[in-house]
Amino acid sequence: MKPEGRKKLSEIARAARGSMSQRVFAKFLGVSFSTVQAWERGDSIPDIQNLAKIAERAEYSIEELFSDLGMKPASKPSDLAVILRQINKMPLTDVAQIVQAGAARISAAAESISNEAKAS
Repeated sequence: MKPEGRKKLSEIARAARGSMSQRVFAKFLGVSFSTVQAWERGDSIPDIQNLAKIAERAEYSIEELFSDLGMKPASKPSDLAVILRQINKMPLTDVAQIVQAGAARISAAAESISNEAKAS
């Protein structure tokens, strides 16, 4: 793996760990504390099973993770997947505004359909 990929992997591993200590994260994954340290320093690369667990915790698909790490070409993630990942990282106040906008749009569409049905 190229140095840029190792750096990106260390960032993603730290993001996946979140507020967990390295020791707790290591226990969660079933690896040693020093293994997590090596991943976060970019000294080693997780096996495929741990890559999948890290990807899931960091809200990546395994394909997106591989693509970001330069490990294999992947198709561009769908716009919806990107939007959902962004929503998952937003503060709840921002998510509430999105939900309100969505509810207003659905209500307007339902009203429009109801008016069309009455006119028929």
